[in-house]
Amino acid sequence: MKSDKNKVGKDCSDNAELSSQQTGGKSGHRTGQKPEWANGLRQLYDSVVEEPLPDSFKDLLARLDDKS
Repeated sequence: MKSDKNKVGKDCSDNAELSSQQTGGKSGHRTGQKPEWANGLRQLYDSVVEEPLPDSFKDLLARLDDKS
C-alpha cells in the first residue's frame, strides 16, 4: 500500500511541476518555497492514507472479487 502512496505523491508533485512550467514558474509565491498551508495539507493527506480500511469495505471488495 505504501507504494501506492508514493505513486500518488509523485503524481501530485509532477502535476505541480507541470503547472509551474505552464505558467512560466509564476505561482504567487517565491520559487522553491511551499505556501503556508502545504504542510498542513500534506499531514492531513498522510493521516487519511494511513487510516485502516473498514471491515465492511473489505467484505465488499472480497465479494466483488468472488464474482469475477
